[in-house]
Amino acid sequence: MICYSKLGLAIPIAHLQQEISELLESREWMSHYNQLHYDGDWKVLALRTPGGKMDKPFAELLGEGIFSNTYLLNLLPSTANLLEQLQCEKLSVRLLNLKAGSIIKEHRDIDLAFEQGEARLHIPVFTNEKVEFYVDGDLVGMQEGECWYINANLPHRVANRGERDRIHLVIDCMVNDWLSEIFEQSEKKVKEEQRDVELQRRIIRNLRMHNSEASNTLADKLEGELNG
Repeated sequence: MICYSKLGLAIPIAHLQQEISELLESREWMSHYNQLHYDGDWKVLALRTPGGKMDKPFAELLGEGIFSNTYLLNLLPSTANLLEQLQCEKLSVRLLNLKAGSIIKEHRDIDLAFEQGEARLHIPVFTNEKVEFYVDGDLVGMQEGECWYINANLPHRVANRGERDRIHLVIDCMVNDWLSEIFEQSEKKVKEEQRDVELQRRIIRNLRMHNSEASNTLADKLEGELNG
């Protein structure tokens, strides 16, 4: 299992900083919707959302058919070009601004991991040396212009203890052959994934109770993996 990884992608950081600076005072910035996860001020600017709607800055479709670009991406040509260079399907794309003195509490984003087919990429656009980003207990030093993957299924937390805001471009991608090759060549922290055997057995029992063709097929598959 990959915990986090620094990807060898070329990021035109000066161009991103210039054009994103012009949107810092935009009225489209919204407070992050998950207010239980942070203290202070954490804002989001939606670039690609469910249905392309500005009022849905979510990382999940939540009933919409597809993810689409919002009109704001037209104002950010270098950012749009960078997204086009990523040769994989893009889902949610957001700018996340953790204001100076604010913290994101430790949490997990379930099923959001490379091994499960979806990768969350972080590109620090503006940051400072007093930002602390922890993934599974490790302090991960992310610098402006780098591209990092974090396994968001693992516990992670962030604190901006500096005097400047921290703004990341956050891109959720579907894993394909191109992205897998990028990961293969990257610097990464990996660890052996521990299976929760009792949890798997409970899931199998529940599937058997449904007693449908689909649930029994899935139960057979999980049982085979557990005993394999």
